[in-house]
Amino acid sequence: MRARMAAMSDAFLECHQLVKRYGEATVVDDLSFAIHPGECLGVIGPNGAGKTTTLRMCLGLSRPDSGHVQAFGLRMPQDAHAIKTQVGVVTQFDSLDPDFSCAENLLVFGRYFGMKTADIRARIPGLLEFAALSHKADAKPGQLSGGMRRRLSLARALVNDPRLLLLDEPTTGLDPQARHLMWERLQQLLQQGKSILLTTHFMDEAERLCDRLLVIDHGRKIAEGTPRDLIARHLEPDVVEVYGANLDGQAQALSTGPLRALASRVEVSGETVFFYTKDAAPLMQALAHEHTLRSLHRPANLEDLFLKMTGRQIREDA
Repeated sequence: MRARMAAMSDAFLECHQLVKRYGEATVVDDLSFAIHPGECLGVIGPNGAGKTTTLRMCLGLSRPDSGHVQAFGLRMPQDAHAIKTQVGVVTQFDSLDPDFSCAENLLVFGRYFGMKTADIRARIPGLLEFAALSHKADAKPGQLSGGMRRRLSLARALVNDPRLLLLDEPTTGLDPQARHLMWERLQQLLQQGKSILLTTHFMDEAERLCDRLLVIDHGRKIAEGTPRDLIARHLEPDVVEVYGANLDGQAQALSTGPLRALASRVEVSGETVFFYTKDAAPLMQALAHEHTLRSLHRPANLEDLFLKMTGRQIREDA
């Protein structure tokens, strides 16, 4: 675990009781959190939970109806320009200029920060190497794979050598190899002492990268802590998933049958029954006699936590 600065005054970013409304809808509701040097804070929640709106307020792109954002001892949005010189951003969707090469994208972006051309050019080779794109310096974004474009977006966000990175679902749409390479690069940045605010829908990503997690739903914080602490605090340690051909339309009956007494909590999702228990041995022994059922015994994970706290019902984008 990377060392942490405990005092709130040492935080790179602090959000105090943020509230944001659109008409009658409250999108962010009394949300407070802080990020310290070298820390990765993950924000997870269903679609429409308020994650992107929170990031927009952190960047001064949306003004809170109440509460405030403070970064590096400065106040947003009054000191937006000074704050943004120390922040790098990777948005959910690529915003690379399709007419410029990889190197030119970095050069033009650096100029937005008032950097001298010579200083930007000196940084470009290192940034391309960091993004594993040295061989693509003259290629345009349209010639890159999805993973390459995301890494170029990350390199562009680093052109001003920021202390804090705000990443909105940075690995969405990437294949496993590209995701793992992106994770490796983000770990390197954390080891350099940079801080990261990360929104993600990938629970394995959250558990791998994040020192702390903020779980939000309907704009409110419903849990906060380290991934392992949250799992231990809110879940039974063992999960047994039961599924099989004879569960077609009968999963609900299985969840309320004799096996129910062997679990602390039971949930049904489609044709799968999830048994949450402190000791899976009796349940696995009982299932050994059910030859038409298939089962999977595993430890509880962040996905279980997410679904317990926010529900299994699919939500459309807000």
